[in-house]
Amino acid sequence: MRVGVLTGGGDCPGLNAVIRAIVRKGVQEYDYDFIGFRDGWRGPLEGRTVPLSVPAVRGILPRGGTIIGSSRTNPFDAEHAGQGVRRIRENLDKHEVDALITIGGEDTLGVAARLSGEYGVKCVGVPKTIDNDLSATDYTFGFDTAVGIATEAIDRLHTTAESHMRVLVVEVMGRHAGWIALHSGLAGGANVILIPEQRFDIDQVCAWVDSRFRASYAPIVVVAEGAAPAHGRMVLKDDTHDSFGHVRLSGVGEWLAKEIERRTGKEARTTVLGHVQRGGTPSSFDRWLATRFGLHAVDAVHDGAFGVMVALRGTDIVRVPIADATARLKTVDPALYAEAGVFFG
Repeated sequence: MRVGVLTGGGDCPGLNAVIRAIVRKGVQEYDYDFIGFRDGWRGPLEGRTVPLSVPAVRGILPRGGTIIGSSRTNPFDAEHAGQGVRRIRENLDKHEVDALITIGGEDTLGVAARLSGEYGVKCVGVPKTIDNDLSATDYTFGFDTAVGIATEAIDRLHTTAESHMRVLVVEVMGRHAGWIALHSGLAGGANVILIPEQRFDIDQVCAWVDSRFRASYAPIVVVAEGAAPAHGRMVLKDDTHDSFGHVRLSGVGEWLAKEIERRTGKEARTTVLGHVQRGGTPSSFDRWLATRFGLHAVDAVHDGAFGVMVALRGTDIVRVPIADATARLKTVDPALYAEAGVFFG
C-alpha cells in the first residue's frame, strides 16, 4: 500500500515529528510505502512529490517547519476553475497513492473533508495549528511551542518596560481565537489581555494602563491580531485575501499603542511577534503530541477508517469525523477569559 502525506496551511513546530512517526510505524509495522506531496495541496494538484523513507525522516524530530513544505493552496478556489478535484485524482492515480494523510488546520482539513465526503478520496486528518482553534481536539500541536515563545518574549519585555516606564504592547497571532494571547498573557503576567472573542473598550484599556502606572509599574498589553475595538472595525494590514478568503491581519498592536499614547500621554511601543511564534524547535509536549497523532493516523489508514481526524481527548487519541472537527472553531469561553480579569490594571 502506498500512502501520501501532505502538510498544508501555515507551518508550525511539530510537523516533522508527525511525518517521522507516520513513516516509522507505517514502514516497520505495516510495510507501507510513503510519498510526500510538496507544499500542501499544491503537491497533489501539480504532482509534485518527494519519497519518504525511514532514512529520509531520521533526525527530523526536533526540527521546526516541515521537510515537505507547505502552502495555503485551495483546490476549490476560482483559480483552479473547478478542475482541482480532477487534477488531484489524476495525480493520486499516477503515483499509485491508495490513501492520503493530511496534516493541517481548519482550511487544509476542510479541503480533506470535502474530498473525502463528496468525492470519495481516502483521507485521514491530523490537526495542527498554533491557534489551537480546531474543535473536537483538546489541543493541536504547535500551540504549546507558540505559547512558550510568546511567554518568553513577554518576560523579556517586562524589564525594558520597567526601565523606561513605558507601555509595551505585544501583538501575538490569533485570527478568530485568543488562545495564544490568553495563555501567554497569563503566564507572562500581562496587565491587559485582548482577544478576538471579546471586543474591547479602548477607554477601559487606558484606565487599566493608568492604574498600573499609579502603582509605579509599567504595563504590558497582550493583544491577539484578530482583536477589535468595541466601536470600529478589525485593524487590517491590507485588503488582500488568501485562497481561502482570509484577510491579512496584523496592525492592531501598532494602532493600540498609538491610541494609548494619545489618550494617556504615556509613551507606548509595539512588539509584533508574528512568524517567530511558528518557528524553531518544538517543545517537548508538541513533539509528544505530534508523534502520537502520527502513530494513530497511520493506524487509521491500516484500519480503513477514512474521513476521520485523530484528536486528543484527555490523554487518549480518538478518531472523529473530519467534517465535525472543521464545522466550527474552538474559541475562548467568556468564563475562562473572565478569570484573567483579576490581573487587569
